[in-house]
Amino acid sequence: MLSPNDRKLEKLDPFYRSPVSKQKTSAEIISEARNALRTVRTQRPFTPREEQRKLFGPASSRTPESRPPSSFSVHASSFESSDSRPISGTRLSPLELKPKAPASPATEEDPCPSFPKPPVDPVKIRRISSARARLFRAASQGALLPDRTLPPAQSKKRVEPKETVMMGDSVMKRNGLYLAESNAIGQLKLPYDADFSEIKEREMFQGATSMPSHLRSGGDQGRRHLRASSCPNSSGWSRLDTRAGVIQVHERIWKIQEHTREASQAELQEKDTEVEVDAFWNTRIVPILHALEKEENIETVCAACTQLHLALEEGNMLGNKFKRRSILLKTLYKLVDVGSDLLSLKLAKIILALKVSGKNLLNVCKLIFKISRSEKNDSLIQNDSILESLLEVLRSEDLQANTEAFLYCLGTIKFISGNPGFLHEMISKGAVEILMNLIKQINENTKKSGTCLPNSGHLLVQVTATLRNLVDSPLARSKFLSISALPQLCTVMGQYMGDKDVCTNIARIFSKLTTYHDCCVALANYSRCYALFLNLINKYQKKQDLIVRIIFILGNLTAKNNLAREQFSKVKGSIPTLLSLFHTFHELDLHSRKPVGEGEERSKAPRRPAQAEDVLIKLTRVLANLAIHPGVGPAIATQPRIVGLLLATLEYKSIDECEELVINTMATINNLSYYQVKNSVIQDKKLYIAELLIKLLVSNNMDGILEAVRVFGNLSQDRDICDFIVQKNVHKFMIALLDAKHQDICFSACGVLLNLTVDKDKRAILKEGGGIQKLVDCLRDVGPTDWQLACLVCKTLWNFSENITNASSCFGDEATNTLLALLSSFLGPHPQHREVMPRLWTNWNFSCQPKTQPTLHGHSNTRSKLCLQPTP
Repeated sequence: MLSPNDRKLEKLDPFYRSPVSKQKTSAEIISEARNALRTVRTQRPFTPREEQRKLFGPASSRTPESRPPSSFSVHASSFESSDSRPISGTRLSPLELKPKAPASPATEEDPCPSFPKPPVDPVKIRRISSARARLFRAASQGALLPDRTLPPAQSKKRVEPKETVMMGDSVMKRNGLYLAESNAIGQLKLPYDADFSEIKEREMFQGATSMPSHLRSGGDQGRRHLRASSCPNSSGWSRLDTRAGVIQVHERIWKIQEHTREASQAELQEKDTEVEVDAFWNTRIVPILHALEKEENIETVCAACTQLHLALEEGNMLGNKFKRRSILLKTLYKLVDVGSDLLSLKLAKIILALKVSGKNLLNVCKLIFKISRSEKNDSLIQNDSILESLLEVLRSEDLQANTEAFLYCLGTIKFISGNPGFLHEMISKGAVEILMNLIKQINENTKKSGTCLPNSGHLLVQVTATLRNLVDSPLARSKFLSISALPQLCTVMGQYMGDKDVCTNIARIFSKLTTYHDCCVALANYSRCYALFLNLINKYQKKQDLIVRIIFILGNLTAKNNLAREQFSKVKGSIPTLLSLFHTFHELDLHSRKPVGEGEERSKAPRRPAQAEDVLIKLTRVLANLAIHPGVGPAIATQPRIVGLLLATLEYKSIDECEELVINTMATINNLSYYQVKNSVIQDKKLYIAELLIKLLVSNNMDGILEAVRVFGNLSQDRDICDFIVQKNVHKFMIALLDAKHQDICFSACGVLLNLTVDKDKRAILKEGGGIQKLVDCLRDVGPTDWQLACLVCKTLWNFSENITNASSCFGDEATNTLLALLSSFLGPHPQHREVMPRLWTNWNFSCQPKTQPTLHGHSNTRSKLCLQPTP
């Protein structure tokens, strides 16, 4: 419950009014400022541009003998004419029938054997539709009607319209329909040589006879007579069998008639269509083909190819079902030998539209690949929309049956994806989804077979290299997230861990994606990735191009995600793996250093970090980020080998030689120095670290100076370090830094002075070099806009003025007047606002550890210290 005085203070105006509508607390402002100060950043690993377009670059781990060629020749003779015939025209030769003599009926159940009939002449069958062919075969094999007929004397002629079906010389009626049996065993009276479209209904019923009256009556006598007439030995048949047989015969005949009518109509429509197609072919296509064969001017031939493609599309003649497809393809294949890139692209587009397969599909993909190897042809590819044809191949063709064709198709897409002008077109036409679908198919096939399939690794190299280029687009990144592509890529990396090229390409994809917050969060949430990355580090520890990217990814994942730091540290062997990697590349960097001769100086010109340095830069960043976690940081601080390698780096590496490595190393030491834990190696070596920091303070690099002052801010909590600072006159350097127009440096320097003033014996050092006046000036310049810095300045002055009786004797008249004016302006224009001061100091002290409770006129014995928390 608040006291009356506290409630009164709540109604007063705040110390600092934020320019925004919603005011933040001092703790929030300090926390935001602290986070901004301690961000550890690094550059993405550099990937050099390949000078030549090849399936596999010069850095590939594949030997020339184990990878498909990138150079070859494609001629007209490379194509096969067998693929030119449309699939719908394929016909099979009829099988030769060898009938066997039937066994004699030995049981009562089969008293009427059916004798085989010779098949109908296949030439005649081809004249009619498949439905009528089935009818002829069924009739020739005696499967439509019973093998025995009624005696002709028992039949009576009767003509029934439509419902009566003629079958030889006799007719049977069932439910108002007459079903007649043939006077010849198992034969239908149908002229084989006649076309079914010419068979009239009157011919179907010609010679039909009506059923005898004793059969139509439906009595037992009629049924017995029917059984006796049908088969002399059918005394065992039941009445139900007879009815079922008759109904079955009727249904068969009715279906045959329906199929016959449909086949006739389809045949008429087909004939009409053929007439139209013939007319379109002769008037629109043939003239263009003649022009292609006779014309010698390349531009004219290219224009003719464009007209041909449009005409084929208009006449619906594209695809693999057009009957004259063979003529088209043969003409197009001949033109391949002309050797023009522009003409070859136009030919390839038409050939792909005609849906070639097998070797021809491979050759046309090779033809496009060969052309795409030259960057000057990118404009030709873009103008002819070849990309759409290639994506259609990947979308519709079978992967396993066309692996090599897919390889060169993907190679072409990889080449053009390196051209920024193609990115939007590729992404808008579904390239990301198509490529990820291929990866999914490969993952599933690998999982089913239990091993990596042949050539699938070659395909994945092309796919992942293309995706690496596409992720530069924001639209592609959003698609990656929407289709959950990151887990699929991790699966590929796990299945093909032995393929360094595939793993490197995927690492490049992740390197780009994790520089964006949403993609970084998505990958961090896939908890299996940490163990996967550690396995890759252990497998390829000396492969710098892969390792540097894996470490860069881990640095991005752990930069602003405390859960990611925890998950990574919990993976078995995570810290030892980083330690082993640190040692490996530390040794490589030492051995790669060139000794400097007498009188020589190392070049101070900016340079790109060496390979070993680049790994160390990314690795120290990961360690700095992991040290932020309160459970991981203390554990690292107690690792002698890790701290030893960090200090060794500062010993032999100057900031002029490799600025980023030195600064990241200092940031790691700063974060580890925050933890006051037992067995901390940082605390044990604090004096040696302080000696190394002086080397940075005297450098001309402001970033290096800032990092050194930050480490002094944490170490100066120890009395031994404070004594070291005074002995080495480091405090004078801190006072001089208060004049810097860099708020971060002013903040860190003020923090060191704050810790020094805790000791009464060292407070007088603030008067050296005009320290008091510089603190007041700093408060005046940045106090209204920087809560954190204002807090530190006031606390430092508070410690300095402990137990004073007169402000002027402590600060001096000029500094006292300036300070009073500043504090009054901070508190507000009204006299009653002065009552806020005690509460304000309390709030400030809650924001910085440890707490203190100063008052306006009196001082307590508790003093303030500064400890910079490790932040990302």
